[in-house]
Amino acid sequence: MLTGSNLLNTLVDELNELGLPNMAAELDKLYASPGFLEMDHLTLLSELISPEYRDKISKRINNRLRSAKLIGCPAEIENCKDSREREYLPPGIPQLLSTLEFVPKGFNICILGASDTGKTYLAKAIGIKACMDYRVGYFHCEELLESLSSQKQLDYGKYERKIAGLFKQDILILDDFLLHTIEDEAEIKILFALLEGRSERQKSTIICSQRAPENWKPMIMNDEISANSIVKRATKHYTIMINRR
Repeated sequence: MLTGSNLLNTLVDELNELGLPNMAAELDKLYASPGFLEMDHLTLLSELISPEYRDKISKRINNRLRSAKLIGCPAEIENCKDSREREYLPPGIPQLLSTLEFVPKGFNICILGASDTGKTYLAKAIGIKACMDYRVGYFHCEELLESLSSQKQLDYGKYERKIAGLFKQDILILDDFLLHTIEDEAEIKILFALLEGRSERQKSTIICSQRAPENWKPMIMNDEISANSIVKRATKHYTIMINRR
């Protein structure tokens, strides 16, 4: 039977073989520490598991951030508060949304304001925090619709897989919403289908727009039925206004 340093080396090798390098390194460090023999079993297990767990969680979050196209983004929800430069209405709304309680309920968020007021920053800050526990997707609305429309024509199967993936995102952020007029009827149908499908599945969508919802109709080919349906879904739960002071 192996004992002492021989057993330690074997355990370290086995942990590395199992793909647990952080646990292996921690065991090696703990064994060399003066208090190793006095440690109770649960404390020892905790010390061994913690670094491996933290590493796994960190990798998972980074993968989600990368998938959401938010990796390396500096936006922090703590910075989204009233200041001399801007105010958030209703008051305290960023702090309320930072709890992420809206996500499991499938509530939508519509963030409105002029250019450079911080709409994108707030949306990304929420998305980054949500990546701790949820799947998030960030897109420029116009680019996404153009891509989906083109994909639908060229490869319908690929389009269906893409739209199904968008339905599954716990939070979908559509930035620069209706920045320009949507003149393609196919894109209007895709936008409606996307919002409708996510609503049916109780998935949260965050929309950032420079235009007030009452001005969306002319941007959707004056299609009143589609415009009303899109407005209804986009503004159903939370509508935020960010104003420059």
